Amino acid sequence: MEEIVEKLAGFQKKYLRGLAHGLKPVVIVGQSGVSPSLVKSVNEALMVHELIKIKFNEYKEKEQKKQLCERIQNETGCETVGMIGHTAIFFRRHPDPEKRKISIPKRQPRS
Repeated sequence: MEEIVEKLAGFQKKYLRGLAHGLKPVVIVGQSGVSPSLVKSVNEALMVHELIKIKFNEYKEKEQKKQLCERIQNETGCETVGMIGHTAIFFRRHPDPEKRKISIPKRQPRS
């Protein structure tokens, strides 16, 4: 299941943050932090939605949340798209091109 995640460019992350605006968090990180069951939940949510929000309930320090995001990225192969307050946005493209819901712009839109 380990798939190389191509790094998203800034404009692509901005596009995904825009798509995530109306989403509700699907995974909540509580006292147990990044547990195996949390990683399983994140993997399942990413398979279904590709773009998800994760809310950090117990962690208020920015550095703590950053470290947790890195762990989630490393253990699930997704990429952090943004962080707003106590909510992080993650994206992982579906491995099956037929099941992909989100198409990311390949080049920056001209303004």
